[in-house]
Formats: sequence, structure tokens, C-alpha cells
Amino acid sequence: MSLMKSLARVAAGVMLAKGIGTMMKNAQNRPQSGGGRSSGGLLDELFGNNTGGAGSRSTGSGGLGDMLGQVLGGRTGSGSAYGGPNSPRSAGTAQGGLGGLLDQLAGPRGRSGGSGGLGGVLGGAAAGGLGGILGDLLGGRGGAQAQAPEGSTGGLAQKGAQPQNDASFGELFNEALATGDEPSTAPTPEQNALAGLMLRAMIQAAKSDGEIDEQEKAKLMSEFGELDDEERAFIREQMAAPVNAAALAREVPEGFGPQIYLMSLMAIEFDNRKEAEYLHELAQNLGLDKETVNGIHQKVGVTSLYA
Repeated sequence: MSLMKSLARVAAGVMLAKGIGTMMKNAQNRPQSGGGRSSGGLLDELFGNNTGGAGSRSTGSGGLGDMLGQVLGGRTGSGSAYGGPNSPRSAGTAQGGLGGLLDQLAGPRGRSGGSGGLGGVLGGAAAGGLGGILGDLLGGRGGAQAQAPEGSTGGLAQKGAQPQNDASFGELFNEALATGDEPSTAPTPEQNALAGLMLRAMIQAAKSDGEIDEQEKAKLMSEFGELDDEERAFIREQMAAPVNAAALAREVPEGFGPQIYLMSLMAIEFDNRKEAEYLHELAQNLGLDKETVNGIHQKVGVTSLYA
């Protein structure tokens, strides 16, 4: 299984466990002003007297398919509906959905799996001695492998990968998320490695309120049925790792901060002060200004972080 499929499965589980899909649906159905932004902001709401606010949790009765349909902005069950390889394409980007947002936020350098885009950014960094999770995922090149803990992933990004393709990251992710299966075009190792980094970001964000409780773990683990032992070990390792926004940000290649922030945002429930503090800390460490952060929140229809 590629890490692209693993990311889609975990994203589905995290969004189900944390309830963001239903929260986004409710936010999109409420009358809004100022381009969809609240007059205050999530930090103001949680640090002031109004801790329920627009970001309070809602459970809803829809299943995973309905929830993901709201998140993606359309149907579930067809990769082509979300910008898969058989759908209309524009400039190598996904057409809508969460994958489309990822492609938009990446900018031109991160959209391609070839040597001139994502491959050049991540592959070049790994060959030059990148440490941490990206170096480990891409084959352990760099200083990280000699100190890799037991259960580390080695060359996990090579699994289910091909050297090059003409599909954007967002296209492949949309298809995997919509179908719950491998994208019809195999990702590159670099696209897999970015998926692995996004996995770490989502899991860490889901823990930012203090813990993933047993009910949330059960929902999350229910999405892991098809993962192999190596993939499960990688995800268990990320679930056990301490929450550290600064350490995560140090792993993010230049230009990919907005994508990592977006995937972190998708795992946040918006009902806890610690979550708002975590998003603020992550944004600062990623070098994202308030306007950029609020713009990402606006794109997915959730409460702005800043007033």
C-alpha cells in the first residue's frame, strides 16, 4: 500500500473521530459576514467568555461518506469526481476538493511529481542529508537513519511508488480519499514522503487537545484494516510521539507550510483552548502570517484563528 492511500485512510479516520466534517457542514450552512470570517476569531472565542461559539462540536447523524462529502464539496465514491487522473485537469492540479486546496496552497514548485517540482524539492533535500521523518521515509538517507528508533519506516515511501508521474499530489490524494483505495496512478516516492509528513501532522494535531481518547482511537483504528505491519508501526510511532509543533515545522520543506497547516487544521475539533494554541504555535513555526492562516480557514469554511 502506498502512503497516499494510508494518508487517505487516516485522514478519513481522524476527520470522523474529531468531528470536523460535521462542524464544517454546520459552519457552511450558517449566515456569514466578512467573506466567511467571524468578527472575532477562534483564539478570541476560546480565550474569552464564549467558548462554545462557531467552533463547538456537533455530532450529527451522517456516516463517513456523508461527512467526507461535505469536506470534499461533492460526491464520494468516484475518484474522477475529485480530480483523479481521468478527470478534466488544469495546469497539473486537482479540480476542487481537499486535494485541490492542497495543490493551490503548494504553489507551482510542489504540484509535480517530476524532478522540477515536488521531486526536486524533497528528493534533493533527502540526497543532501535531510534528517528526520522525510529522510527516513525516502530511504534513510542523511543523518537520521543511524539514529532511527526501533519501528522506523526505512524506505516506506518507496512502497507502491513509481519514479515519476504527471499527476499532482492533490489529484492522487483526492482519488484515494474518495475511493478509499490506491490512486489509479502510482505516486512518486516524494509524493509518498509528503503524504507521510501529512500523516504526522494530522495525528499530532488530533492529539493537541491533550490526547486521543479511547473512542477516538477506536474510530481511527477502524480505518487501518488494510495497512501492513510496517505502515501500522509508522502510525503507532506517530501516535506515541509527543506533540511538538516546532519539531514538526522543522521537517517541512520550504513552500509546503500551508499544506501542512491545512492537514493539521482538518484534524482539529475547535472546542478546546489547547487546539487553538497549537494552531497558533504551528503557524508561527511554519512562518505563516495571520492573513495566510485565516485565508486557509476561510477556504474550508471554519472559524478564523485570528481576529
